[in-house]
Amino acid sequence: MSLHRWSPRWLSNFRSASWKDRGIYTGKTCLHLLNLACAIHLISEYIGRPSTMTGPSMLPTLAHDGELVIEDRLSVRLFPERISRGDIVILQSPLEPGRIICKRILGMPGDIVCVDPTGVLAPSTEHVIVPKGHVWISGDNAAYSRDSREYGPVSMSLIQGRLFARIWPLQKATIFRNPATSLD
Repeated sequence: MSLHRWSPRWLSNFRSASWKDRGIYTGKTCLHLLNLACAIHLISEYIGRPSTMTGPSMLPTLAHDGELVIEDRLSVRLFPERISRGDIVILQSPLEPGRIICKRILGMPGDIVCVDPTGVLAPSTEHVIVPKGHVWISGDNAAYSRDSREYGPVSMSLIQGRLFARIWPLQKATIFRNPATSLD
C-alpha cells in the first residue's frame, strides 16, 4: 500500500503493528486496573477497611486527632447476633444520615438502661427498655458525646461495622477486645 504524499505521517504509524500492540497493552492494563478497583471496593464495603477517627466522644479509647483504625464489616453482616454490649461499632448517624459515627454499645434489646446517669440531659432516674432490633450506644467521653441519650435507642440496621484494631499511631497499635463481661 502506498501513501499519498499529503497524508499525515501519524496515520501510517497508527496502522503499524507497534500501535496495535500498544493498544492491546493499554486495554489490558485498563482492564487490570478496573478489576483492582472493583476488588478494593468489594473488600472495603463488605469485609473491612481502614478509617480515621476524629472527635472527642471516644476519649480515652480513641484520641480525637485522627487515629487510623481497621473496621470489621464482615462479622457484622454474617453474624449480627454476635454484636454485644461493650463492642465499639461504626454506624450511620440517626440524626445525620450522611455522617458515620463511632460509639460503644451499652444496651442490647430487652435491656433496661438509665438514660443519663449524670443527670445532665435527663433526670437520672429515667430508664428505658431497649426495643427489639435496637441498641443503646454511648461515647466513652459522655460529656462530649451525642449518643442514645439524645437519639434514643438506635436501630441495629444502622450498624456498619465493628472496630477491630488501631494501626496508627504505631506506639498505640492494639486489637480491640470487648471489655464487658457484665454491666450492672
